[in-house]
Amino acid sequence: MAERASESEMQVLSALWDKAPQTAADLTRRIGTINGWTQATVKTLLARLVQKGAVTAEADGRRYLYSPAIERADAVGEESQRFVDRLFGGRVSPLIAHLADREALSDTDIAEIEALLKKLKS
Repeated sequence: MAERASESEMQVLSALWDKAPQTAADLTRRIGTINGWTQATVKTLLARLVQKGAVTAEADGRRYLYSPAIERADAVGEESQRFVDRLFGGRVSPLIAHLADREALSDTDIAEIEALLKKLKS
């Protein structure tokens, strides 16, 4: 996905990753209600995602069935890289240092990071 998705668009995409295909009505019931979105709002978000190439729309009679066009892992990877680029100059170590300074890393997080580093070194 070349263009960044908004928080609302990511909620729609996440719902589609959980279950696809879905109609706009399905999505409105599933995530629209809890966010205070009307079906028109959900359709607008879907149209944006289709335009960005993140979602496909297949005609099914008088309605459309929506499915993700990108894998969750790919979207997470792209979004993570944008975040690190924007806030930390493309470097991961300042991000981890920032989290450590704020005591935002649990013992489990630290153990997982250590395991990842060990795996990368071998």
